[in-house]
Amino acid sequence: MTLRTVEYLTGESAALFWPGVIAGAAIALQCALLSVLVALRRLAFVGQGVSHAALGGVGVAALVGLTGPWVLACAAVVCVASALGIGAVSQRRGDREGEREDAAIGVFLAASMAAGAAMLAWRAQHPLEGAGPLPSWESLLFGSILSVGPGAMWAAIGVGALVSGTLVLVRRPLLFWAFDEEAARAFGGRGLAVRLLLMTLLALAVVVTMRLSGVVLASALLVLPGATALRLSRRLGRVIALSSASALVGVLGGLVVSFESNLPAGACIALVLTGLYALAWVPGMVGAR
Repeated sequence: MTLRTVEYLTGESAALFWPGVIAGAAIALQCALLSVLVALRRLAFVGQGVSHAALGGVGVAALVGLTGPWVLACAAVVCVASALGIGAVSQRRGDREGEREDAAIGVFLAASMAAGAAMLAWRAQHPLEGAGPLPSWESLLFGSILSVGPGAMWAAIGVGALVSGTLVLVRRPLLFWAFDEEAARAFGGRGLAVRLLLMTLLALAVVVTMRLSGVVLASALLVLPGATALRLSRRLGRVIALSSASALVGVLGGLVVSFESNLPAGACIALVLTGLYALAWVPGMVGAR
């Protein structure tokens, strides 16, 4: 019996699937680097908040009749604005305490999701003449590899290069802040600037990831690879390598499972990543005995 994966990637319909596979690999590498910082700073809920903010951007795009790549651009603007808002509101300034980070995330998450749902519903009741069809909730929540065309593929590669390059250039202040924010501030580090930069990079990664794995499951790639790597090592270089390997295996393995089972790619990617994280606990449990 011919495997569906081989058939899809070598047959007549290969052009439909290869952009998604290549985009998935690019997404995996950028998210793997960010995931280490997310795990170190315990920012897992930030990924959830920023990813759900994309629904608000999709609602705005539907409200004004935007289609195609303009929907992604609108989602990117709303995600970045929400990420900067979360970072600014939760930042401590001098003697004044900012809003608790989890509370700030909850506010932006609830507001963006509610606004997005309301705008999509209003547009469905009042369609614009000549406007394209509204995106389905299933595609927003779980993504679709078939929706990833050459344009989205190159966007993922470009954003991946931008995010990875920025992380390499500012790795010292980012890592100092991630390991000890108070010490970084004492040594003159710009805590707010570093926080807002990381939030912006997370927002960009979420926007390109949601095309493949959806809004709800985009945060899995920003949490699980880093968490898996930190279970296996405490050396920074090894953690980054393990996080990258985990993300690549999770994305490519999830796509294979999706092809073979005809299930949503985002759900399969998240399940494979979760399985890798569970396996990372085995050495510790064996050692405990």
